[in-house]
Amino acid sequence: MPSPSTTPTVPPTSPERVDGPAPPLGLSTDAEACYLALSTRDARFDGHFFTGVTSTGIYCRPVCTVRAPKRENCRFFELAAQAEQAGFRPCLRCRPELAPQTLAWSSTDARRILAAEAARWLDDPGHWPHAGESDGAPVMARLADHLGVSDRHLRRVFEASLGVSPLRYLQTRRLLAAKQLLTDTRLPVTEVAQASGFASLRRFNAAFVEHYGLNPSQWRQRPGVATHAHAAIRLAYRPPYDLHGLACFLGQRALTGLETLESGPDGLRLARTLRLPPPAGATEPLRGWVQVHWPMQQHQVLMRCSESLSPALPTLIRRVRQWLDLDADPGAIDQVLAPHFGPLGGLRIPGTLDGFELAVRAILGQQVTVAGGRTLCQRLIDRLGQTLPPDPERPVGLDRLFPEAATMAALDDGQGLAPCLGEMGIVRQRQRALLALAHAVLAGRLALDGSAPLKQTLATLTALPGIGDWTAQYIALRALRWPDAFPAGDGVLQARLGTRPPGSTPRQRQAATEALSAAWKPWRGYAVLHLWEHGPPTESAA
Repeated sequence: MPSPSTTPTVPPTSPERVDGPAPPLGLSTDAEACYLALSTRDARFDGHFFTGVTSTGIYCRPVCTVRAPKRENCRFFELAAQAEQAGFRPCLRCRPELAPQTLAWSSTDARRILAAEAARWLDDPGHWPHAGESDGAPVMARLADHLGVSDRHLRRVFEASLGVSPLRYLQTRRLLAAKQLLTDTRLPVTEVAQASGFASLRRFNAAFVEHYGLNPSQWRQRPGVATHAHAAIRLAYRPPYDLHGLACFLGQRALTGLETLESGPDGLRLARTLRLPPPAGATEPLRGWVQVHWPMQQHQVLMRCSESLSPALPTLIRRVRQWLDLDADPGAIDQVLAPHFGPLGGLRIPGTLDGFELAVRAILGQQVTVAGGRTLCQRLIDRLGQTLPPDPERPVGLDRLFPEAATMAALDDGQGLAPCLGEMGIVRQRQRALLALAHAVLAGRLALDGSAPLKQTLATLTALPGIGDWTAQYIALRALRWPDAFPAGDGVLQARLGTRPPGSTPRQRQAATEALSAAWKPWRGYAVLHLWEHGPPTESAA
């Protein structure tokens, strides 16, 4: 177990993703190291453990600004759900619901892999109970079916690995989401209950009182709660954070009408339009905008959004965290990659708010420059993008939505081509790829988000016409949130790694690139982004 003077570690193992909320094994079992991290308010450990204080009955993040409790009054937990199961309530000052989550890796413990995958699935608000479900049982049945195991086996493995039942874990996730909405927004309590996955207001009130000692209305009367409708929602991350690198990457690809990026004396602001799936009981998707702001303090991002997206705020919060890579652990990444590249300074992999949009951008960016791909995307938006209705709160410069899959599929002339796309300068091969992608997404054969099964999604993508390994890996990196994605056939990557000797075949180059990258697992995606943006490894790396 490393002391808090070093960085927390994640076991670097298999490239297969099992990203869930479980922190590095053993961190919270080293009580002395945890107490030292707590005493120094080390933000690198935020989300890796929680501290329950027996003298107050409260549990906190390591970054809590209150005076450190006595060592004998502290109990340490890997998960917020474990702390709540032990009878502790969340701290009102540091707000455990803001803590970044953690990516866990394992290649040998199949039970831990299953539990981590189950927890990751339960973290997705899209899988929480909807109207008409009186408890979490239907969710557990869907989860067990998704994992291909029985309900009983799932419960047994989950409890043995994480110390809580899957239902308890789900309840904590929903209540913490509700607590954040109650604190940072002025949404009616009924809407908060529905957005947090509770089937009825009565059940929501009962669960909130049981766990937190106050009903939701009483909670809103406490100091620090938002008093106006457009208060910012706070999202935390672990430092350092390479904001300049993220801004450059997104700024080079920004599309007029869809997204804006501006820097001011109070920090960077990034805004864009988006579309979210319809909430429970609705048929139409939600359309609106979101803006994020990095203030110069507190390792937080402030998020505002249009009122039209309020019914799906937990889903939006999750997508924004993935878009900005807020759950990354720079210490764990640097521990593997710094010997080869030097410290990466909090490098983040830009994600996406819309997996279909990202896949379309990837196809249009095949074998062209970044500027060329952006030009084609801009033509697509100008011709097919949907115009947003007027909104006085909307940031200036946002007025278009990216075309949805149904719009793209409707362009098909019956032969896998779209004359409309040809008029934009999109060649036939990419027309076929775009239309095949749209049909697959529309039919439900392809999901392009962080909860999608990795191997199955990659296989489905590469089976589509015009989508090869490079495009599939790029989509996996940014849309599926797979941090070990590695397009070994990328020409720029090979040139910067020196794996393109004269006379070599594409297969030889790819094999050499794969072999060279083995030492970078499980964070090869971060290595790829660094190489694309900054060039080859440092001379000191061996």
